[in-house]
Amino acid sequence: MNQSIEQYSLYWVDLNPTKGAEINKIRPCVVISPSEMNENLQTIIIAPLTSRGREGYPTRVKVEVNEKEGWIVLDQIRSIDKTRLCDQIGNLKPDEILTVKSIIKEMLVD
Repeated sequence: MNQSIEQYSLYWVDLNPTKGAEINKIRPCVVISPSEMNENLQTIIIAPLTSRGREGYPTRVKVEVNEKEGWIVLDQIRSIDKTRLCDQIGNLKPDEILTVKSIIKEMLVD
């Protein structure tokens, strides 16, 4: 994959094989790792999306991708090899990015 992979962009990602309760299948994911890191490493950090709504879950962010409602599952953040990336399907909106940043900070920093 030669294109630059931007932070907060959305891709179809092949998450198989997985184990246990890990989210599997080919599904949309948001790139969480910074763009500069993505340029220099063979891995990126992603959070998968699911269509199963979990209103009120503090680690889920509601988004709309190509006119479909979904949820970013921030409790399933993981590193993947770039070879798992398929097609880019969009980018998060500025308000969605702010929500993701806030939840990650609350989960992992504060």
